[in-house]
Amino acid sequence: ASPACTELEVVMLDWLGQMLGLPDEFLARSGGEAGGVIQGTASEATLVALLGAKSRTMQRVKEQHPEWTETEIISKLVGYCNKQAHSSVERAGLLGGVKLRTLKPDNKRCLRGDILRDAIEEDIRKGLIPFYAVATLGTTSSCTFDNLDEMADVCKEHDVWLHVDAAYAGSAFICPEYRYLMKGVEKADSFNFNPHKWLLVNFDCSAMWLKQPRWIVDAFNVDPLYLKHDQQGSAPDYRHWQIPLGRRFRALKLWFVLRLYGVENLQNHIRKHIALAHLFEKLCSSDDRFEIFEEVVMGLVCFRMKGSNEFNKELLRRINGRGKIHLVPSEIDDVYFLRLAICSRFSEES
Repeated sequence: ASPACTELEVVMLDWLGQMLGLPDEFLARSGGEAGGVIQGTASEATLVALLGAKSRTMQRVKEQHPEWTETEIISKLVGYCNKQAHSSVERAGLLGGVKLRTLKPDNKRCLRGDILRDAIEEDIRKGLIPFYAVATLGTTSSCTFDNLDEMADVCKEHDVWLHVDAAYAGSAFICPEYRYLMKGVEKADSFNFNPHKWLLVNFDCSAMWLKQPRWIVDAFNVDPLYLKHDQQGSAPDYRHWQIPLGRRFRALKLWFVLRLYGVENLQNHIRKHIALAHLFEKLCSSDDRFEIFEEVVMGLVCFRMKGSNEFNKELLRRINGRGKIHLVPSEIDDVYFLRLAICSRFSEES
């Protein structure tokens, strides 16, 4: 109901998209239907994309098989993600009422095209309908990156919606030297990251871009008379791009951060955090009691003391118990490790 709020959001998401180097076909400036929207969290964006994918596939399958009922089609739908993807992806499947398969990644914890292709072809043989896949750029446990480029080609072949979840690591793409990690993004259908995680914007502000928002709009659109207005179609009606009808004016805080810092200062902020992470990595590597668990790419260092899981659990209890530093652990393939995430504006080498 507020054109000024809508306009600022359209412009901010174009600015942000340009900062990340997102292809024009995701941006409103391309002149098509594409554009960005601010969701509350990445989990919400994952669900919104899943529901868009579901409505797109339902329409396609109904045209091919008019005799099938909606219930029959929904029971055949299946989506895919890395076993290391965030738990919210699995939750989106539960909320969306569809099957989601978690796939075992390669030994670098990266979901590759061939792993996805094998799963899709196996499901097609079983009479299922693959409709949605999530590529995670920066997994929660250890910040590894799926091979977006390979996954996108497989999704194109099988007409599967590809959603990119870059919740944490996406902020780093404002630095051109990290964009190699999102190679193939132009082939995705939707892209999401959280400026509230690492781009100095207050919670909640989760930026999502859609190439074809019409699938979401169609899935969510109920137009009673009391919600109709004269300007329909002249600007995005953001209530149809999200789960709730009402929404807050979140574009404002994004605008303030971009104006206050400017692109260069935001880039410096990211580069400083990554440099601090590499410093901590060096400190761990030079101490023979410790080992690094995963390659350090962003501001996250996964490390552990050489020895048993119990030993590391005790170390974590002691560190967190002092109340100076807060670490969050994780476990992959029965190896328990600690994670140091550099997130504060006030962290220094000292």
